[in-house]
Amino acid sequence: MDTLRALELRHSVRSYTDQPLSGDVLKALQKLVKEANKEGGLHIQLVLDRPKAFRSLLARIGGFKNTKNYFALIAKKNKGEELGYYGQKIVLEAQKLGLNTCWVGGTVGKDPDAYDVDRGEKLFGVIAVGYGTTQGHPHESKKLDDVVKGKDLPDWFVSGAEAALLAPTAMNRQPFTLSLEKKDKVALGKASGLDKGIVKYN
Repeated sequence: MDTLRALELRHSVRSYTDQPLSGDVLKALQKLVKEANKEGGLHIQLVLDRPKAFRSLLARIGGFKNTKNYFALIAKKNKGEELGYYGQKIVLEAQKLGLNTCWVGGTVGKDPDAYDVDRGEKLFGVIAVGYGTTQGHPHESKKLDDVVKGKDLPDWFVSGAEAALLAPTAMNRQPFTLSLEKKDKVALGKASGLDKGIVKYN
């Protein structure tokens, strides 16, 4: 499966089976985390068999079931965009491995013993990961004209904008616009933090 196909197939999943993350799949996830941390200067951690973070009232209301594995998105306080970028890379690579994921922000509960947060760092959120009971469902997205500025745009730009519209964002708001500047540089307006990084990766 290539990355574009993973983009099309990947949807948020909040309910998981009991199948553990093990063997080659676990090794691949651990390698992804190591590479992301090295390249992005991050402190992402893979947490296994810790359902406590998803036992809060908000998590239950949000539909999380049997969710016990996740990536803890930890980094320096100014690294939100990098976390979004490399977190989305991990999400799509997990999809290629046959796994399902869900970006989680405010609904996650506290479980500070499950991961390490060094001085100057913070937990931005988590990405639930595992074998989903379903493959999820697509959410309604904005139309291309809603996020793209300009006319007579090249095909590569339009294709990139279509991929950006598949990016998960907080509350599915898709708070970004895309425009083409001089020297074929793409400008990404409005979005910030995790959302900006996720959209950039897509």
